[in-house]
Amino acid sequence: MLGAVLSMSSFGAIASRQITDQLGRQITIPDQVDRVVVLQHQTLNLLVQLDASSKIVGVLANWKQQLGDSYVRLAPQLLTTPALGDLTHVDVESLVALHPQVVFVTNYAPKEMIDQISNAGIAVVAISLRDDRPGEAGKMNPQINDEEQAYNDGLKTGIRLIGEVVNRQKQADALIDYTFAQRTLVSSRLKDVAPDQRVRVYMANPDLTTYGSGKYTGMMMNHAGALNVAESTVKGFKQVSMEQVIAWNPQVIFVQDRYPQVVGDIERDPNWQVIDAVKHHRVYLMPEYAKAWGYPMPEALAIGELWMAKKLYPQKFSDIDMQKQANAYYQRFYRTDYVAPKPAPAEPKA
Repeated sequence: MLGAVLSMSSFGAIASRQITDQLGRQITIPDQVDRVVVLQHQTLNLLVQLDASSKIVGVLANWKQQLGDSYVRLAPQLLTTPALGDLTHVDVESLVALHPQVVFVTNYAPKEMIDQISNAGIAVVAISLRDDRPGEAGKMNPQINDEEQAYNDGLKTGIRLIGEVVNRQKQADALIDYTFAQRTLVSSRLKDVAPDQRVRVYMANPDLTTYGSGKYTGMMMNHAGALNVAESTVKGFKQVSMEQVIAWNPQVIFVQDRYPQVVGDIERDPNWQVIDAVKHHRVYLMPEYAKAWGYPMPEALAIGELWMAKKLYPQKFSDIDMQKQANAYYQRFYRTDYVAPKPAPAEPKA
C-alpha cells in the first residue's frame, strides 16, 4: 500500500509516499504529515482518538452540531481551530491559506470539490469507513451485499488509513483491537435470544427521520439484540410518517445524544402516546459514546452496543457497570474519564 518515493521541492528533497484512500484513489502524501484539514466529522472524531489533534489546522464548520456540544471537552482546541466548508463544499482560498498537507473528505464529497482541492496542490484523502463493491464507494446510501462485512472491514481499513496518513499506525491498531475485542462480551450474552424474542426498536431522529437497512445504526441494534422496526421498509436514512411509526409500535425508542430535544418532543406529542415505548416510559437518550450515526464509530461498537444491550436486556447485563466501561475506553483513547454531559434545562411549559 505504501510506496516511498522522493519528491523535489524548492526546499530540497522531501520524502513522500503513496496511500490508497477509500475511493480506491492513489494519493501521494508527505512522509511526515503534521498539518491536516478535516471536512468529515467521523474522521475528526477518529483523529482525536488517535491522539493526533495537534495536527488539525482546519475543521468543517458544523463539527459541533455533528459531534455534539459536549465534544469540545474532549478536544478544546477545536474552538480556536479555523472552521471552513462542510461535507460537500469548501472555500478553496481559505483552505489554501491554512497550508495543509492533507485534506480529509467524506467519500461522497462532490468530484468538483475534490478536484478543486487537488488542483490547488493539496492531497485529498476520502474516508467512507465502508468496504464497498465496485461502483458504490462514492455513494451516501450504497447497495451493500453483506452489511456486517462491509462495515467491519471498512471501519478497520478507514482507521488504519487515517492512522497511516498522520503517522499514528500503532494507535490505530490499538483502537481496532480494543474495539472488536469488546464486542465478544455482548454477543456471548445474547447468543440465546431467539429472533422472535428480540425487542422491537425505533431510532428517532428529528422530523420523523430514521435509519433503515444499509446503515451502521441497524447493525448496532442487531448486535445489541434489537429488531430495527424500520429495517424492512426503509433504505438508508429517510423520513417516515407518523402512521408508519404507530404501525411499527416499537417497544423501545432510542434518540441520539446530539438530538436531546427529540425525547421531549415525543413525550409531549399526543400522537406518540399510543406507542408501547412511550406508554411504558422506554424512550432513551443515548450517551454520547454510543454515536448511532449512519457510520460506525469505535466507541459505539466497543461500549455503545453494550449500553444498548443493557437497556434492552437488563437482566443479562446486571453485573456491568457502564461508568467503568466508559471510563476504561475514554482513559485509553480520549485520555480522560468519561463525564456524562449535563442535560439541557427543560423548556418552560406554555
